[in-house]
Amino acid sequence: MQMTAFFQVNPELPEVDFLLGSKSPRRRELLSMLDIDAEIVHIGADEEFPSDLTLRDVAQYLAEKKSNAYGGDLTGKILITSDTTVLLEDQILNKPQDMNEAKAMLRELSGKNHFVNTGVCLRTASGISSFSDLTIVTFKELSESEIDYYVNTYKPFDKAGGYGIQEWIGAAGVVGIEGCYYNVMGLPTQKLYSELCDFIRRYFQ
Repeated sequence: MQMTAFFQVNPELPEVDFLLGSKSPRRRELLSMLDIDAEIVHIGADEEFPSDLTLRDVAQYLAEKKSNAYGGDLTGKILITSDTTVLLEDQILNKPQDMNEAKAMLRELSGKNHFVNTGVCLRTASGISSFSDLTIVTFKELSESEIDYYVNTYKPFDKAGGYGIQEWIGAAGVVGIEGCYYNVMGLPTQKLYSELCDFIRRYFQ
């Protein structure tokens, strides 16, 4: 059993091990901010989803899909999987394939509101629970030189929507956020904390 400070502030909860099914260093960092020490596990799952699925349900669907693709023993453990989608009007902006696509995405986001939706799935040997959280982000009108500078310098090809809010573009280009800031980075930390506490009470006590 690995020790984690999460249980120091929740001494009434039985200790369990946490697994994070993600390669994202940002999600690992966000879990660490909750004083959760998680073992990283690699899960092979594609990101295909049914064409008739409501766009706001895609992130939660993919988080569950990743969870179900993990075949390891979850006795005494909680597997955390997640997926983040950037929604602009009636489309999902995925991870850009190259500089041109990243710049095109930022031109689309410039001067507009968009939604960032993160789905999370918690699973143990005896149960599963999933949820999602939505944040509204507003960009100022971005100039071509600002877009060029950000993409050329930070190369955001591993980020949905072509940007990371924790980077230069977030500090210089975001004029408003409604909802959880950390959700835009990849995990709705406060909601995840509460859901984990409830999940442990439900399945381990």
